[in-house]
Amino acid sequence: MRSTLAAGSAEAPAKRSFREVWLITLGHALTHWYPATFYLLLPIIGAELGLSFSQIGLIMTCQYLAGAVANVPGGMLVDTVGRKGLLMAVSLFWVGFPYLLMGFTHSYVMLLACVMMVGIGNSLWHPTAIPTLARRYPERKGLVLSLHGMGGNVGDAIAPLVIGTLLAVFSWREVVVLNVMPGLVMSAMLLVFLGTLQLGAKKTAPSREDASPQSPAEYWIGVRELLRNRSLLLLSSSGAFRSMTQNALLTFLPLFLARELGYSPFLTGAAMFALQAAGFAAAPVAGHLSDRMGRRSVIMTSMAMTAVVLVFMAVAGRSHLFIAFIAVLGFVLYAIRPVIQAWLLESTPKNMGGSSIGILFGAQSLGSSIAPLIGGVIADRYGLGATFYFLAGTIVCANLLILVMPKTEGAAA
Repeated sequence: MRSTLAAGSAEAPAKRSFREVWLITLGHALTHWYPATFYLLLPIIGAELGLSFSQIGLIMTCQYLAGAVANVPGGMLVDTVGRKGLLMAVSLFWVGFPYLLMGFTHSYVMLLACVMMVGIGNSLWHPTAIPTLARRYPERKGLVLSLHGMGGNVGDAIAPLVIGTLLAVFSWREVVVLNVMPGLVMSAMLLVFLGTLQLGAKKTAPSREDASPQSPAEYWIGVRELLRNRSLLLLSSSGAFRSMTQNALLTFLPLFLARELGYSPFLTGAAMFALQAAGFAAAPVAGHLSDRMGRRSVIMTSMAMTAVVLVFMAVAGRSHLFIAFIAVLGFVLYAIRPVIQAWLLESTPKNMGGSSIGILFGAQSLGSSIAPLIGGVIADRYGLGATFYFLAGTIVCANLLILVMPKTEGAAA
């Protein structure tokens, strides 16, 4: 393993600029900005349309179910077609534009159609961006993917704060119209600057990481290998349960704060900011530690702590301790996303990186699609507080799957 990495690094420049990392990370921030905005709008939209908790849960179920279906074809497209700058620009535009359409609809069915479009657009980003960064920085996978993950945390953290402030002045329909502009600008930047960087890389150093797309025959040989990969199956299944925890939390935490604790949109946005800001701080720490100590120990520690904090939140109920636990939860829950991604890419063939990430995110989207609906049914029957016990159970399941992962780890090899 070390000899392979050494050979790869010998072909690459000794010092690689991080400007591609920051460009892709900024784009990733905006792919999370739009869904984070929508989580804050859900209580308002639900009240305006008279939706039950189950109907609100179904909205997020449709979004992530569409993503689950589209992630695997998205990975296939990345591995066989290439054109990464174009694919990332299209993905970002496709994530942001449907939210603009929501501002002009009063139909629940149209709302479901728009969020499904968001899920499809999001399916292109991760299979393109994550393998690209991992191949370009092979010795620093955990750190680089953590920086990429931080971009998502920045989008998740800042959006509720900004949108919560805007909602104090504008209606939610006006806010979604204003909100489309950052995505349009960033899509253009990705298309122009990332395309320029890729062209420059091909002219100066055509290395393995910039290899030509595979032929269909080569690709399907790789698919057969992937389907026999136990690590891919276990990590994807664990990721699905972790995503059930994360996305049901993002759906029902704003509802709990708004309806049970009586928080204003601004205070709800501030609480969601605390959740994401803590995750932002944790990501590079977890990524660096996983490069040094191994992926398994970091993931298992984080998941175990997440389960404990969720149980404490359920017990805390309407007390002020509930708010304190939000920041702690953000720190432990979001730290492991890039670590799972790095471990997966080390456990699967390099030329199938897009498909491997597509399968991971497809499984995660499937978990994300199921959890809000289940959480909505639990909330309707037993109250919103009961959903936190459900979330603790899902993260325990995720951790149990990590326990049976093969002992070989790329970080330690």
